[in-house]
Amino acid sequence: MFSRVFKKSKPKNDDIASLDKLNETLVSLEKKEKVLQKKAAEETERAKEFTRVKNKRGALQCLKRKKLFEQQIEQLFNFQLRIHDQMIMIEGAKVTTGTVEALRTGAAAMKAMEKTMNIDYVDKTLDEVNEQTENIRQIQEALAAPLGSAVDFDEDELEAELDALKIDDLEEQLLQPATSTIPATPVHIPPVEQSAQTSSRTGERDKEKEEEEEVATLQTEMAL
Repeated sequence: MFSRVFKKSKPKNDDIASLDKLNETLVSLEKKEKVLQKKAAEETERAKEFTRVKNKRGALQCLKRKKLFEQQIEQLFNFQLRIHDQMIMIEGAKVTTGTVEALRTGAAAMKAMEKTMNIDYVDKTLDEVNEQTENIRQIQEALAAPLGSAVDFDEDELEAELDALKIDDLEEQLLQPATSTIPATPVHIPPVEQSAQTSSRTGERDKEKEEEEEVATLQTEMAL
């Protein structure tokens, strides 16, 4: 419906020409209105003068002409109102036409995009994206895998090598020289006289030395 209406509408240049013509007519009517208002005012002044000189007939004639001028002024005022209404309608029609043209342009653009973006094309594109994503994932997994992971090792051979390492480690521990592994414990000295403290410390050191000698002897015997 709108397409039929606006296909028959005048071009933009014709709309501008119509508005210019209406503006010219409006200005002309306003000038005529001012002239008639001036003439009506003059007839009023003449009627006053005839009244002063008591010329009733002359005063009535002036008032009749004044009424005729006022009727013409009212007609011109109505003409101006009609012109204003028509100008407003034309401006509104221009806005409506521009809006419809913009909508038609948008619809045409959407139609053109739809031709290149139908559902089959979208599905095909998504399939290609998914395929490429899967390929990249597989490549990343392959690169992240440790080197040599695909080599087939002999489990029995590895077990035998591990047992040999355990035996070598045990023999190395038995052949190491004997060392004291018992840590020295701190000795608490009670608050007694200086001579008693000195004797106690000497006795503790002798006792520790004897224990170290016993441990060393025991380790030597075990090594044998």
